[in-house]
Amino acid sequence: MGRVRRTLGKPWFITVLLTGLVVAGVGLYLFQPWKLWVDETVREPLPVAASVPPGKGADLKDLAKGELISHEHDTSGSARILRLQDGTRVLRLTDLDTSNGPALRVWLTDAEVKPGKDGWHVFDDGKHVSLGELKGNKGDQNYTLPADLDLNQFRSVTIWCDRFDVSFGAAELTRT
Repeated sequence: MGRVRRTLGKPWFITVLLTGLVVAGVGLYLFQPWKLWVDETVREPLPVAASVPPGKGADLKDLAKGELISHEHDTSGSARILRLQDGTRVLRLTDLDTSNGPALRVWLTDAEVKPGKDGWHVFDDGKHVSLGELKGNKGDQNYTLPADLDLNQFRSVTIWCDRFDVSFGAAELTRT
């Protein structure tokens, strides 16, 4: 027992212990491993234009759509760009199912969607617009597009992990 006490009191041991705690803390901050076991489900209704009176059906027009494919993590669901009666455009993710993770964003990009590992890192190489943080890793959710956004410059949507610069999943958007 005396040897253990002497070792615990040594400066090199305290330095190693403190360094280990700092490395563990940074690792937890970066990877946020608890998110692998925590799902966040969002069930937003179809968007409705602000000018539509309550009880009236929303006149939605599909501008583009696509199916999500997996990249770094298993991902499925569909993406649609809708125009509401008042001209507002919304990206709608439906039946989204992906992993949770740190710093997930929804991006519109000019990149081609490539399957497998070839598609993991292509979305930040060119033009992209962040529509905000992913609201949840499961369910249905809406993201309003900027009014001045030129849709002709964008061809895909990705669930992008900003922390590790990798796509969790993406969809090629086909104009309708």
